[in-house]
Amino acid sequence: MVANTHKVLIANRGEIAIRIAQACMKLGHRFVCIYTKEDHQSGHVALAKRHGGPKSLYRVNSYQDANELMAVADDARATAIHPGYGFFAEDFRFARRVSERDNPLLFLGPSWRVIRELGDKINTKRLARRLGVPTVPGSDRPIYDEMEAEEIAENLFAFQAEQGIERPAVLVKASAGGGGMGIEELDRIDHFRNVFRRIRNYSKRQFHDEGVLIEQRVFRFNHLEVQILGDGKGEPVHFGTRNCSVQSTGRQKRIEVAPGFAPGELGYSFDAAKVLTDITRHSLSMAREVGYDSVGTWEWIVTPKGDPFLMEVNTRIQVENGVSGIISKVRGNGPTDLIAEQCRVGLGQSIGYAQSDIEFDGVGIEYRIIAEDPDNRFAPWVGRIDEFTWPEQPWLSVYTQVPTDEPYQIPTEFDPNLALAIIKGDDLAQAKQRGLEFLDLLVLRGQDRSGSPLKSNLDFLRKKTMNLLEF
Repeated sequence: MVANTHKVLIANRGEIAIRIAQACMKLGHRFVCIYTKEDHQSGHVALAKRHGGPKSLYRVNSYQDANELMAVADDARATAIHPGYGFFAEDFRFARRVSERDNPLLFLGPSWRVIRELGDKINTKRLARRLGVPTVPGSDRPIYDEMEAEEIAENLFAFQAEQGIERPAVLVKASAGGGGMGIEELDRIDHFRNVFRRIRNYSKRQFHDEGVLIEQRVFRFNHLEVQILGDGKGEPVHFGTRNCSVQSTGRQKRIEVAPGFAPGELGYSFDAAKVLTDITRHSLSMAREVGYDSVGTWEWIVTPKGDPFLMEVNTRIQVENGVSGIISKVRGNGPTDLIAEQCRVGLGQSIGYAQSDIEFDGVGIEYRIIAEDPDNRFAPWVGRIDEFTWPEQPWLSVYTQVPTDEPYQIPTEFDPNLALAIIKGDDLAQAKQRGLEFLDLLVLRGQDRSGSPLKSNLDFLRKKTMNLLEF
């Protein structure tokens, strides 16, 4: 154990819960896991039984019952809570409650004030524009009035027509949403009011806020990200860029690549290296301005002409944090465990190094292996995994909650995410070759109740690997 040891309640499940627990053990801290009855087979439950010690595993009715989580924290004598991603990760009210209750816990994420400020797309856009950071044309405050919203949409359609865009469109978005949820695309102004009402009602149900954002739809863009770490005191640092352009029809990511472009290997119609430098510089300027105090991701879209626009800030650890960590070293030590860095900072330590201490090496590819049918709009597949194995490689890391030594019934209550596979290469070509080798040798078999074979996105991942980072 280390001085000032903590016990961290991991308020999540599956793969991310496993990685948080591993980070705690690496740092010398204890942890406590939770699980629901549907998750009794999950790998994070097995890990807690093996390595957690007394009062390290609690069954709960729901991962989203804050009262139940607080009761577990008190009974387990936790001193901190890590929300992972999803669930309460970007809920500033939960973060505030955790840190300000009678028996306070350290929240291993940004402070609730930072989550509140950056978690709202409108506030983020206002801050960005004040700092000269480019944002997508559209509203920069919550729109509640239907007639005002329609006027903004009409102006955006007119602007796109002036720009010679053949298929003008706008996006109607829940201002408090994130992760591709609460967004509809509109290509005809006469459908606007119905769409606006639908998104407003969705936003009220999901986020308790009817605010709506109206933005121009940018076509054929690449989706890039900048990984930031701050401690709220000194200068924030970055861990490079990622390209997350391979997505499902519902805008859910399927492959992430770090760094975000490969100007040394591929040709672009714009200065790709400059774009990566610019979005990193802009992201750091915003992190510096708000005193960002955890890991966070600045999400960007880049047009075919190389124009970057900030979309939003995700105030949490990302699913794809590992692909940034795999190509980064701090003072020659790598790969970087960004979850451990988030825990260190959240538990009160300073970052302890500067940007000049961070080096980048090679290319990383992350595959999200999912039981789904890409040919049917990525519909989830429900059934049992009978076999799930892969050859170990020095350039490969696989993170999964699925046991590899016994059958596993996929819980229908959650997304059917099976694993994250992270491949490291010296360059893009080698990373792609290794990625295809991994996919070809992976064994994934199962069946549903009718005996029909498992459906997965492996063929989709193979196909998309061939053209990664091309624009």
